[in-house]
Amino acid sequence: MTLKNNDRIANELSINVKQVNAAVELLDDGGTVPFISRYRKEATGELDEVAIAAIRDRIIQLRELDKRKEAILASLEKQEVLTPELRKKVEQAEVLSVLEDIYLPYKPKRKTKASIAKEKGLEPLATQIYKQGAFDIDVEANKYVNPEKGVEEIEQALQGARDIIAEWINENAEVRERIRKLFLNQGVVTSKLIKGKEQAGQKFKDYFEWEEPIKKVPSHRMLAMRRGEKEMILSLDISPEEGVANESIERLVVKGSNETTEHIQKAIKDCYKRLLKPSMETEVRLHAKHSADDEAIKVFSENLKNLLLSAPMGEKKVMAIDPGFRSGCKVVCLDEQGAFHKFEAIYPHEPQRQTTKAGQTIKALCERYEIEAIAIGNGTAGRETETFVKNIGLDKKITIVMVNESGASIYSASEVAREEFPDQDLTVRGAVSIGRRLMDPLAELVKIDAKSIGVGQYQHDVDQSSLKKGLDDVVMSCVNTVGVELNTASKELLSYVSGLGSNLAKSIVDFRNENGPFENRKSLSKVPRLGAKAFEQAAGFLRIRNADNPLDSSGVHPERYKVVASMAKDVGCSVKELMTNSDLKSKIKVNDYVTAEVGIPTLQDILSELEKPGRDPREQFEVFSFEEGVNAISDLKTGMSLPGIVTNVTKFGAFVDVGVHQDGLVHISHLSDSFVSDPAKLVTVQQKVDVTVMEVDIARKRIGLSMKSDPFGKEPAQKRKVEPVKKQNKKEELNDFQSKLSLLKGKFRN
Repeated sequence: MTLKNNDRIANELSINVKQVNAAVELLDDGGTVPFISRYRKEATGELDEVAIAAIRDRIIQLRELDKRKEAILASLEKQEVLTPELRKKVEQAEVLSVLEDIYLPYKPKRKTKASIAKEKGLEPLATQIYKQGAFDIDVEANKYVNPEKGVEEIEQALQGARDIIAEWINENAEVRERIRKLFLNQGVVTSKLIKGKEQAGQKFKDYFEWEEPIKKVPSHRMLAMRRGEKEMILSLDISPEEGVANESIERLVVKGSNETTEHIQKAIKDCYKRLLKPSMETEVRLHAKHSADDEAIKVFSENLKNLLLSAPMGEKKVMAIDPGFRSGCKVVCLDEQGAFHKFEAIYPHEPQRQTTKAGQTIKALCERYEIEAIAIGNGTAGRETETFVKNIGLDKKITIVMVNESGASIYSASEVAREEFPDQDLTVRGAVSIGRRLMDPLAELVKIDAKSIGVGQYQHDVDQSSLKKGLDDVVMSCVNTVGVELNTASKELLSYVSGLGSNLAKSIVDFRNENGPFENRKSLSKVPRLGAKAFEQAAGFLRIRNADNPLDSSGVHPERYKVVASMAKDVGCSVKELMTNSDLKSKIKVNDYVTAEVGIPTLQDILSELEKPGRDPREQFEVFSFEEGVNAISDLKTGMSLPGIVTNVTKFGAFVDVGVHQDGLVHISHLSDSFVSDPAKLVTVQQKVDVTVMEVDIARKRIGLSMKSDPFGKEPAQKRKVEPVKKQNKKEELNDFQSKLSLLKGKFRN
């Protein structure tokens, strides 16, 4: 089946089957998506992460289908009903739903109305009626009246026959496929309030009386209605018009018009209402749930990717402040590597209001620890603390930055945090996390369950295993795209490096703690249980700053060091000189180094790495400041223009932090002067934007924002300036495989 599956995948993805064969072989051999796409370009014909991840997921799907076929064939053989024709149907089934339709008539059943009727000896009568020939039904049915078998009268015999016919119709693969398509194409989602739940279900008010074609329901609405149903606020129904469904079945089943027709039609109505509709509604609900999950996971993944790839400030001596009013502000000082040095609590706000003392403490700590930047959490008292710090007369060289602290409390109470800081309480750990996020968001955020970071859409309603897999893919892609400094990385960060995982990551950290920093990549092989395959997968993504071999700080894989050495030798210099002298690199003729294993793609990647070894693909850090004097929702006024940072992107718009402790919503209709179909194409998480306040509802804590050039429509249309918001260029260049992969999943859905 494997080669057949590979042919199918190649056809579905419109790529060469040799590429699929190579990718599947590498994946089966333990290769990861980042490794294969980065270091095996010749083998796969330069397939990127999108294609390789799609191949990986699709081959798993098709192999599961093959396993189900094997189980069904075994069952049919055991029942002694497997014919060559039936075997062919099973083997040729391309999707699970069709396969299950083929198997349904032979599937072991519990007692049904049809089986009871068969026990009463009514199957021959059902067969005669189902053939729809001309005969006197009452006379024929009377032959099956048998009080000893529980058939007291003619109508009971006819009802039993109809029960059998209804089951036959339900098990007809052609009927099921037609009704399945009818549900998908003409099904309507109807949502209604359950009586007496008006007060408890106010958050679902929009869906108290709601109807919408299933094929048009957006993912967020489907998930919202399903949540309302789960909380027993709403009742949901998904189905086409009943008459249309019955007529559709009749066109397949009814052969003419005679005495049998009425009974066939009754059996059809009973079959649809009792058997087909519940079955198809379950299928369509599952299909809609999968589609909604895929869309939600796609949104979450896109947001997570942009958050993880936020610009790092880099190695700076940082003071981090976890702000608070009554409980005070927790202040920690960190060195350039993020190591914790000092904790102090200050109380600059009400009710203590020890402003002078707090200011003196901050100044003294900045001087003692040579602080270069101050990170302030954006939670409660964040803006007030920012104002306080900015007004105490610090050296202007010290950068003051507000940092999104979502999930910091989750980290502070986690096992990871307890292990890092066993002698510190939660407040200290939370402050440390805020400071480290400023230095390197990726390295710090990988320590937190991605679902707790706050950039998802109905993340608790989607399939959790699919969500975890999708988010793990994103984290792994980001980590390996950026690269990891081997001698400073946490075990959480190392666990996402290609080929490692949590156990090997712990072994690396333990080995590092016991033996000191790694001097070169080769010494990784000394780590217990880190074998040749793990080294092959991981080495190229690990960096060792100031290693003896300068290539250890680059993305050049150790298996290609000899190629670089040959290049250096040919131009008469050392490898280090080659990496620092552009004139020397310009003398290299790539074609001279092509071999059976090393092709032009790999050689071009090597030259790119030599140009900027270990380059961080993330953007340069830029300081952002909120509007001075706008610290609370009560400070907002309609028409006010403000700077903000996008915190979450959904299918219906984007949430923006404007510094008032409550994100505002830019509805999709206000993202641009022109029509927008997908907000993710226009804005990304962490993007800096300018917004206009449209509406402020203090009681409900709701803020309506706009990014239109003329949000209130005051200017004549021809004078309005249309400026689409630009994405950040370097992020745009990175492989956005999770987003594209979701589209492919829809194509593959069973």
